[in-house]
Amino acid sequence: MSALKTNHLGHPRSMFDTGKVIDMKATTSEANTARVKFKCRNVEVFYSGKRALHGVNMDVPDSGVTALIGPSGCGKSTFLRVFNRMNDTIPNARVAGQILMDGQDIYGRDVDPVLLRARVGMVFQKPNPFPKSIFDNVAYGPRIHGLAPRKNDLDNIVEKSLMRAGLWNEVKDRLKEPGTGLSGGQQQRLVIARAIAVSPEVILMDEPASALDPIATAKLEELIDELKEKYCILIVTHSMAQAARVSQKTAFFHLGDLVEYDDTQAIFTNPKDQRTQDYITGRTG
Repeated sequence: MSALKTNHLGHPRSMFDTGKVIDMKATTSEANTARVKFKCRNVEVFYSGKRALHGVNMDVPDSGVTALIGPSGCGKSTFLRVFNRMNDTIPNARVAGQILMDGQDIYGRDVDPVLLRARVGMVFQKPNPFPKSIFDNVAYGPRIHGLAPRKNDLDNIVEKSLMRAGLWNEVKDRLKEPGTGLSGGQQQRLVIARAIAVSPEVILMDEPASALDPIATAKLEELIDELKEKYCILIVTHSMAQAARVSQKTAFFHLGDLVEYDDTQAIFTNPKDQRTQDYITGRTG
C-alpha cells in the first residue's frame, strides 16, 4: 500500500489538492507583475469603538477573482464593505488605515461615495431586484448617472448588460415584466446585470450563491468565470469548494485578522499557517 501523501505541515492533502506541482517562483513572479487595483494598508474597522478588523495589509489584483474565506464573524464581510464604503451607512462604524484604488485614497475628503459605488458594484447575499420591470432594473443606474442620453443608447446598455450576465436569452421577450417575478438564480443574475450596466471596474459579491439551488449556483459560477477577465471581483463565500473553483487568489480571515493571503491553489494545497490548514480541512469552522 502506498504511503498517504501529506503537505509540509504533515497533514493529509485537502480535498481540493489537484496533485499539480506549484511553481512558487513562477507564482511569485506573476504576482509581482500583476496590476494592482486596491492597496490596503493597516485597515481597521470599529463598531461602536470595538475593533472588528485588525490591521489588514493586502493588494488586490485589477482583474480576476479574489475569495475571502473564514468562519462566521471573522471579518470577511466587514472587509468587503470597505471597498465601496458601505460601512459609512452603519451607525457608529469607523474605518481606519488606507485603501488606495488605482493610487487614490477612497476615503479621501474629495471622494464622493455615490460615484465610488458606481465604480465598485455590489451583489448581496439575497437577490434584491427593484420592484420595477426587468428593463427598468438594469436601466436604473445608467439613467441616474446620465450614461444614456438617447433611448437607443439605453436599449443597447440594457441588452449588453443582460447578455454579459447570461440572462438575455431567458428574458428578452419579458423585459416589461417585474424583475421580482424571476427565479432566485435569475434575480441574482439580474442584480449583476444592474451592477455592470454602469460600467464598474470592480464587483463585490457577499455570499451571492448562499440562497441559490445547485443549478443556479453553477450558472452563477460560470458567469463569474466569464466576468473575471474584465472585472476585479471580490467574493465572500462560506463554501471552500466554491472558493477553490472560482478564485485565483484567496484570503483567509480569523477573528478579525487576515491570517493568510496567496494564490488559491497554494492556500488549498500548501497553506503556510496551521489555522488555515485547520479551517480548510474542517478541523475548525
